Amino acid sequence: MKFGILVSEGPYTHQAADTAYQFVKAALEKGHQIHRVFFYHDGVNNSTKLTEPPQDDRHIVNRWSKLAQEHNIDLVVCVAAALRRGIRDDILAPGFRISGLGQLVESGIQADRLVTFGD
Repeated sequence: MKFGILVSEGPYTHQAADTAYQFVKAALEKGHQIHRVFFYHDGVNNSTKLTEPPQDDRHIVNRWSKLAQEHNIDLVVCVAAALRRGIRDDILAPGFRISGLGQLVESGIQADRLVTFGD
C-alpha cells in the first residue's frame, strides 16, 4: 500500500509528530511505500535545523531527515505555513523542501491512503 502522510502539529508540543514518524517507520518495515510526508500548519516546525532539544531528549527533526535519506522519502513543507513561522529554505534541515499545497493534493491522489496526524 502507498501512504501519503500529513503532519500538522509541531515536534515538541503535540504527540502527532512522534506518532507520524513511528507510523512511517512501521509502514516501511512492513513493506509499504510512503508517497510523501507533507508538513502543514505548526507541523512545518518539524523541518527547521534550528531545533536543539536537550541531549537526553529525542531529536525529531534529525529523525525525519535520517528516515528520508535512508528511504528516499519526499518531505514537503507548506510554503505559506512556513513563511508565516519564519521558516525559509536556508534553515531547512536536510531532506526537507518547501513547496505548495498542490503537493498535498497530489499525494492524496497518488497514494492509496492519506493519513493525517494532528488537528
